[in-house]
Amino acid sequence: MGKKLGPGDKAPNFELPDDSEKARTLKSYAGKKLVLYFYPKDDTAGCTKEAMDFSALRKEFDALGTEILGVSPDLPASHGKFKSKHNLALDLASDPAKETLEAYGVWTEKSMYGRKYMGVERTTFLIGPDGKIAAVWNKVKVPGHAEAVLAAAREIS
Repeated sequence: MGKKLGPGDKAPNFELPDDSEKARTLKSYAGKKLVLYFYPKDDTAGCTKEAMDFSALRKEFDALGTEILGVSPDLPASHGKFKSKHNLALDLASDPAKETLEAYGVWTEKSMYGRKYMGVERTTFLIGPDGKIAAVWNKVKVPGHAEAVLAAAREIS
């Protein structure tokens, strides 16, 4: 498990394939704000709601010069189907090796009904144009989350 990152920390670099197999890197967002959100699994209730909420606010994020990238361990083909099915207006990257998940400290031990297992802790990072983390939302509750991230993006120049 990676260390917990916080505001002011340099965002770890990554290189991950997106839903169309195009490589996404932190460097490709240099000079822009980036909402980097980690979620457990494509096409599950909470993850679908979160992706749809970010998609619905895409124009507002664009107006602020803010890109959105969702990351999960799902494969690019799964991301492609998920985007298509829900008409998502954002990019999704795949981390089946879990290296980026670990670098950002979101691959953690979870428990359900007394059973422990490893999984993605729903977490969002707002990264400033300087490549430093401006804000972090841990253990995200989906309702109202995209709006809170948008409000924070408005505060960063």
